[in-house]
Amino acid sequence: MNASELLANTLSPDANTRQNATQQLENASRENYPAYMAMLSVELANENSQLHIRNAAALALKNALSAREAARQTESANRWLALDAIAKSKIKQEALVTLASPIVKAGSFAAQVVAAIAAVELPHDQWPDLIELLLGFVNNSTNTNLKIATLQTIGYICESIKPEILSLRSNEILTAVIHGARKDEPSSEVQLAAVHALYNSLEFVRENFEREGERNYIMQVVCEATQNPSVAVQVGAFECLVKIMALYYDKMAFYMEQALFGLTVMGMKHNDERVALQAVEFWTTVCEEEIELAHEAREAADYGEPPEVESKFFAKVALPEVIPVLLSLLTRQEEDADEDEWNISMSGGTCLNFMAQAVADPIVPAVIPFIEAHIKSQDWHQREAAVMTFGSILDGPDPTVLMPLVNQALPLLIGMMNDSNIHVKDTTAWTLGRICDLLIITIKPDVHLHPLVSALVTGLQDNPRIVTNCCWALMNLADQLGYLEDENESSQTGHLSPYYDGIVNALLRVTETTTNEANFRTSAYEAITSYVTHASADVIPVVQNTLITILVRMEQLLGMQNQIVGVDDRNNWNELQSNLCSVVISVVRRLNDGIQPMADRIMTIIIELIRAAGKTSTVLEDAFLVVGSLASALERGFSPYIQAFLPYLYTALKSHEDTQLCMVAVGIIGDISRALGDQSAQYAGAFMNVLLENLQSEVLNRNVKISILSCFGDIALAISVAFEPYVDTTMGVLRQAGALQPNPLDFDLVDYVTQLREGILEAYTGVVTGFKNTDKVQLLLPHSSNILELIQRCLADDDRSETTVKLSFGLLGDLADCFPNGQLKQLLLSEWIASDLRNKRGMSQETKKTMRWAREMIKRATV
Repeated sequence: MNASELLANTLSPDANTRQNATQQLENASRENYPAYMAMLSVELANENSQLHIRNAAALALKNALSAREAARQTESANRWLALDAIAKSKIKQEALVTLASPIVKAGSFAAQVVAAIAAVELPHDQWPDLIELLLGFVNNSTNTNLKIATLQTIGYICESIKPEILSLRSNEILTAVIHGARKDEPSSEVQLAAVHALYNSLEFVRENFEREGERNYIMQVVCEATQNPSVAVQVGAFECLVKIMALYYDKMAFYMEQALFGLTVMGMKHNDERVALQAVEFWTTVCEEEIELAHEAREAADYGEPPEVESKFFAKVALPEVIPVLLSLLTRQEEDADEDEWNISMSGGTCLNFMAQAVADPIVPAVIPFIEAHIKSQDWHQREAAVMTFGSILDGPDPTVLMPLVNQALPLLIGMMNDSNIHVKDTTAWTLGRICDLLIITIKPDVHLHPLVSALVTGLQDNPRIVTNCCWALMNLADQLGYLEDENESSQTGHLSPYYDGIVNALLRVTETTTNEANFRTSAYEAITSYVTHASADVIPVVQNTLITILVRMEQLLGMQNQIVGVDDRNNWNELQSNLCSVVISVVRRLNDGIQPMADRIMTIIIELIRAAGKTSTVLEDAFLVVGSLASALERGFSPYIQAFLPYLYTALKSHEDTQLCMVAVGIIGDISRALGDQSAQYAGAFMNVLLENLQSEVLNRNVKISILSCFGDIALAISVAFEPYVDTTMGVLRQAGALQPNPLDFDLVDYVTQLREGILEAYTGVVTGFKNTDKVQLLLPHSSNILELIQRCLADDDRSETTVKLSFGLLGDLADCFPNGQLKQLLLSEWIASDLRNKRGMSQETKKTMRWAREMIKRATV
């Protein structure tokens, strides 16, 4: 079979033909990589070859150069870099020549290949003349197809390569791109390619945006492109404006005043939905930026500092112009709209939601006339839009402003759960859920609860989308009323008690279905979990009955596992078991040691589930979390189950490639240690060995290693002086980990080091507290200076978290408390300690309380 036939077969509609061809290509790639790459590039450049074959060649080349997983990406890059220079040069030349193909699509295929090679070579300082070559194609060519393909190439390169690698060429790239996007460019296809390239280059032209003259020109070209005769160019231009607002908000005041207000409001009214969607997205982005700026301003005020960037309140200024357009867009729903497809009315609702958060109270008078005029309309479009508007403004304005409106609207909304139109009912259920979530204080139990619960429970028999929203509303009702009642001290009964049995049984009936359309079955299980969590004493029998029902279902599912055929059945089984585990966990936490009579049955089922799950990590995680909750509830009463469970725990701890399962398994060691206290000493040796092994693993995710360090503290705290054999090893590991210093420009590493230090501080705290007030406390003395060094480093870090500060002061106090007779006097009298204990800026009350306690302990230890 020749190359073109083989490539054609990779696109075959027949699965077997496709798989065979793909396999043959992979074999060719492995067996003779240079010949394979050369064959593909020849096929890409062959103007006599059919277009779909050239497409397949480009895809195969791109896939040989890049991969989503980091390890495979590195492997692909290294294979290319190791290729003979002459072979590489020929492939690159053929790809560049193809950019000028008389067939536009062939040029686009080549653009992806050139960009894929660039993504490998440019970071290694190879192909130094590429950018210059591409800029020459754009600036000097009369070949329109070559310009289009080259601009696409530049766009792909900008998208896939880190900005700092291209920053030295940013001026030239920007000049070429803007040149192609300007309104004088005769080809709309060139303009479109240029606008897309500009979109991808916006992040690394920051310096150009700092210069007013250049910024003005960029903004002029983009604004003019929003009025281009080509709709595709208009859409691309509005996409640029959205990204510019997100990246350069603080530079936008002048342009908002001069052009953007008018352009975007007109854009939202555009007949073509693609343009309107981007114009609405522009205002959503403005609101998101201003919500974030308001949050930063509040944080700065807490520290007594001015914010770095001040809000320009664009949303508030534009409110009178933007709101009427958004409200009109809400009425453009489609009867048979696919809920997974983003449309203009959904976009308008989302924007209104963010607008309410950004402008707060002023939005209420701006939308009330619309709601009042349309909520009883004969046209379902207007009724649904009115309810959507009401639901969208509930988060942002002061609750005292909204309360009278909600009180007035609640009876009407509850009645609308019987509306003749499915879309109106769906939005009404969502709005009632929002009220339950955000404004629970407006629901008067004696007035609203009965009709509200009745309407939502009735809705559980409706269309799957409505069922999902009714479950969500019922869940919010339980959560928020539960939190309110918790604040007023737990009582024997709650406002929902009379309805508990009816609601929970109705939700259990919903979960009996074999399907999960619109996620309604999962939503019902989540709601059941909330009702269990917030159950007052008088409805404990409902919780117990729920547990029996859930355990019976788990047993039935375990009995059915041999009948599972196909991936869908297996996924459904896994999902159901996870849902059921979540309910069991909430029951165990609610009943606490009252779960004892059911513990044998639960553990029997869970161990069988762990066996049945094989390597399905999500089910295993949930099963392990049940065990953890049971250990916490039963405490020492958990000991009869440990021997049966430990083999599965050790297997999970050795699944280094499965980050989440490993993380949960480490957490279970902590749960068991805390539950059994000093009785867990008999397992400590095995626990410590497997945890120390895991720290040596090169495969294990680094975040799991943080959990392991923290777990050392749990074990030490639980077994106290029995931790003596592990003290030196543990302290050595903690000292080594604490020495890691982040590069301040690597934000991911800064975050990681913050979390790492929190884990180390927790570990030290567990060890120190475990030995406090024992005859082995002297074992801590040799390690005290290392502990204090870490605390000093943590408190001196400008990026320290509130948690780090609180843990640092707590550990400082614990260490001083261990040695009240002056053994650490010299270390504790260090100037940095006195200085940090005087610092009170930007701390929560809890942290200040911990700091005051630490100060007292140090005073006592240094007398």
